[in-house]
Amino acid sequence: MAEAKLPGLTYRDAGVDIDAGDELVERIKGHVRRTLRPEVVTDLGGFAGMCALPAGYREPLLVSCADGVGTKLKLAFAMNKHDTVGIDLVAMNVNDLVVSGAEPLFFLDYFASGRLDVGVAERVIAGIADGCREAGCALLGGETAEMPGLYAPGEYDLAGFCVGVVEKSLRVDGRAIEAGDTLLGLASSGFHSNGYSLVRRVFLDELGADLSRPIDGLDVPIGEALLQPTRIYVGALRKLAAAGLMRGAAHITGGGLVDNPTRMLPSGARLKLRLRLGSWPVPAVMQILARAGRVSPEEMRRTFNLGVGMIVCVPTARADEARRILQAQGEQVHEIGDVVAAPQPDAPVEFLGAS
Repeated sequence: MAEAKLPGLTYRDAGVDIDAGDELVERIKGHVRRTLRPEVVTDLGGFAGMCALPAGYREPLLVSCADGVGTKLKLAFAMNKHDTVGIDLVAMNVNDLVVSGAEPLFFLDYFASGRLDVGVAERVIAGIADGCREAGCALLGGETAEMPGLYAPGEYDLAGFCVGVVEKSLRVDGRAIEAGDTLLGLASSGFHSNGYSLVRRVFLDELGADLSRPIDGLDVPIGEALLQPTRIYVGALRKLAAAGLMRGAAHITGGGLVDNPTRMLPSGARLKLRLRLGSWPVPAVMQILARAGRVSPEEMRRTFNLGVGMIVCVPTARADEARRILQAQGEQVHEIGDVVAAPQPDAPVEFLGAS
């Protein structure tokens, strides 16, 4: 009697569906094409993307960044809303890149999950394409990783990588910053993509908030307020740099208003940045978090942007011109401080009006 043969195991039996990955590639080709720049010379699906340097650069410097979205993703999972976290991913990278005066050139994404849900992945990557379009960079390629057992069901992780270019003589590195310069703050769209472990602890654990409903002090559901995508400042800062007005800039991310502003200063600078508390509005959702979580003012400043997503340093004599340029790009601009001489600064950032 012949021995019965059992069917052999397949990669799909182990939890990886190659056909689903192929389907995703086909679905996202249209999203990728709407981001392409003239310098891109490859199509999606190859082993690597290729992109030429834009014409006109004499001494081009390549500028690169890598970042993720963090635990803000947990809210996207909870709300089954996946169309904005891709914008966050792009924003966190291009906002870091543009403070040097660079032009974002191309973007790569990494999407990892335990089991690939093609519909969810497409919505995420469509959001990445939206962010790339706004930032003016091409979505050149990426990686979709399906790793059974590594992620909880229905969850995924995101990382992004951006490369830009700047003329060597026009790079912004803070060396032009002088005592007497003016600091302008560009309004954020909310928490952006930082501090969400504390955000979730306060709103979900402490308050037990229903993400689908508003809470006192907000006129939109709390989940909608918390998932507002990170604002992209590329257009505004590129215009400011082109006018020769951007002496320095700081993207306000993890570390808040304490750690990030000083990153625009060159090493050894004998300068101090003074920020005037109360010179810009703090978003209601952040005020609610501070009260509900009994979060100290010092901790709020160290963790969140408090309504200022980007700070730019401009010459005081041309501060009004700089404001007009930024406002013409749709930014809400506040004069939030200045730069002063400090031969031996004990704290590179001083908060005026702090209790």
